[in-house]
Amino acid sequence: MSAKVLLVDDEKDFLDIMAERLAARGLDVATAGSAEDALKMVIAESYDAVIMDLMMPEMDGFKALKLFKKSRPDLSVILLTGNVPEETRIEAIKLGALDVIEKPADLNLLTLKIEEAKALRAKKLI
Repeated sequence: MSAKVLLVDDEKDFLDIMAERLAARGLDVATAGSAEDALKMVIAESYDAVIMDLMMPEMDGFKALKLFKKSRPDLSVILLTGNVPEETRIEAIKLGALDVIEKPADLNLLTLKIEEAKALRAKKLI
């Protein structure tokens, strides 16, 4: 069974291309154009991982991460950003992110992180 992921980004072109590339790797991919939409989706459905842009209008990745963790504490969240200072990575992991990956995301690394998230979720469900 393939991993079920939610990809969140306010840049539609990036969202479409990444969704297509992840689906080509056999992943079940849903998309959201805002953190608000993603939060509704996370409450309504279960995902192995959420992959989300850190810098978005209206609600940034840190705030969204806190809300995701509040509604689904076991959810694995992978943040994407164009710039990953060590302080950002540390803060994100303290808040519960699985990892922070620099854009453009290395698809091999991202796929490994998604598989890690799926394995973590499977352990929690047993």
